[in-house]
Amino acid sequence: MTDLPLDLAAHHKARGVSDRFALGVTKILRWGADTFFAKRYGHRAIVLETVAAVPGMVGATLQHLKCLRRMQDDRGWIRTLMDEAENERMHLMTFVAIAKPTLFERTMILAAQWVFYLGFFVLYLLSSRTAHRLVGYFEEEAVISYTHYLKEIDEGRTPNVPAPAIALKYWGLPEGSTLRDLVLTVRADEAHHRDVNHGMAGDLGGVPFDPANLPAAPYHEPLSGVVR
Repeated sequence: MTDLPLDLAAHHKARGVSDRFALGVTKILRWGADTFFAKRYGHRAIVLETVAAVPGMVGATLQHLKCLRRMQDDRGWIRTLMDEAENERMHLMTFVAIAKPTLFERTMILAAQWVFYLGFFVLYLLSSRTAHRLVGYFEEEAVISYTHYLKEIDEGRTPNVPAPAIALKYWGLPEGSTLRDLVLTVRADEAHHRDVNHGMAGDLGGVPFDPANLPAAPYHEPLSGVVR
């Protein structure tokens, strides 16, 4: 499998207080992840994906309630955000099969998920535009992290083990796929989430955006076709 054709350097330049706040929070959290996990990318992925799966579900829930209150169409946003949450959860389940989380990391996950869920829920109520911009910046950092993960694999510091069966089933990867193939695929998902959330933030700021106009992430199977 060859590297997927992604714009890895894509970055939304911060404009205004909302964007700068989102970017600042992202950089602080990135520093924390780098400090704690260093180059333990498999364990980093487990902890961070438990957090990454939160925004899509929060956004879908609040968008659903808003559409009910206003009796208006959601323009495909609810399904898109629910797909994002499910996709991030599958990232987690895949990396759990590769890097077993320690008891301390499981404790961190419990604490981080509750703190982040409540904080993001409040942020979305106050400013959904800022919330989507924050996720867009999170996903920019995720693309960078998975690119570093690939470098570790390519330079032999992380074994290029076989991809777990759950990954082959979910993404439709061919038999014989490896961790490197998996990381390439997950990185493609993260780049797609990045573009979706920056697009939604822009839409809420007055720049029309339709998630249906973005190409689907490579190898991503529709949820309706996934056999659990």
